[in-house]
Formats: sequence, C-alpha cells, structure tokens
Amino acid sequence: MTSPGTYRLLADIVLVIHFAFVAFVVIGLLITWLGYFLSWAFVRNFYFRAIHILSMAVVLLETVFGIVCPLTDWEIQLRKLGGQVVYGDQTFMQYWIHKIMFFQLEPAIFTIIYSSFFTVLVLSFIFVRPRLPGWLARKNDPGTGRMEAAANPDKPETENDPRDSRD
Repeated sequence: MTSPGTYRLLADIVLVIHFAFVAFVVIGLLITWLGYFLSWAFVRNFYFRAIHILSMAVVLLETVFGIVCPLTDWEIQLRKLGGQVVYGDQTFMQYWIHKIMFFQLEPAIFTIIYSSFFTVLVLSFIFVRPRLPGWLARKNDPGTGRMEAAANPDKPETENDPRDSRD
C-alpha cells in the first residue's frame, strides 16, 4: 500500500508540471516576440512553435468542450488519496502556485481569455513565421511533378517579406 506522503509528493509533482506547462504557453509567446525583435534564431524553430501553438489549442479545446484539465484532475485525485483537503491546508509551494495559476472567474470568461490568447498565438505564427524543417520545405517541380529540396531550408523563403520589416 502506498503511503499518504507518496500521494502528496506525486500531487506536488503534477502541480509543478502543470505550472511548467502554463509557463511554457505564456512565456513562450513573450519569448517569441522578444526573440523576433532581438533576432534570436530559435524563435523561428518550427518544432518549438508547433508544440507551443498545439499546447494552447489543447487548453482552448478543453475549455470550449467543458473538459477538466487532466493535470488538475490527477492532482485532485492524488491529494484525496494523500488525505489532503483539496485546495485547503496547502504547503507553501502549493499555495503560491495555485495563487498564481488559478482564478475564480466564470467559465465563459476563461473561454474568452483562452480564445483571445490563442488568436494572438496564431497571429504570432503568421507574423513571426517559423522556419520549415527540410522535410516540409520541399517543393513540387511543376514540370516533372517530382519533389525538390528548397534552396536553403534554414532561411524563410520570404526573407524580404514586408511583415518582417522593423522600420
């Protein structure tokens, strides 16, 4: 049989993972725009950007369809198994992470906030375009129908795109 302390520790680990996920989504957007203005190449990394936008898409879909976040659900279940009052009698770490992450608002307000944030992410995907990886940067040759590699997949093909202008 697992001790209550083990369940409490697991609940704390889930809470930290949840916090890291939220931080990745929020800070990732800030870093994308900061990196754009400071010419940091990694903010155009396709995989970073794809995971970033998909992470927020999952949050938005959960909210729209009324699905409780699995991380929240797991944490609550683990706290109950650990004999803790859920969101009561918290440790220092639990108290502050919950205070930062969770707000008492109507569900519709969260849907609006998440939809707006997702819209900003999509716009950042358009205006701070990621570099396509080599396997996506291939072009069809209209004459032969064969796939050809792009000249330089590490640079966006629209290097002189007016949207990238910083004038």
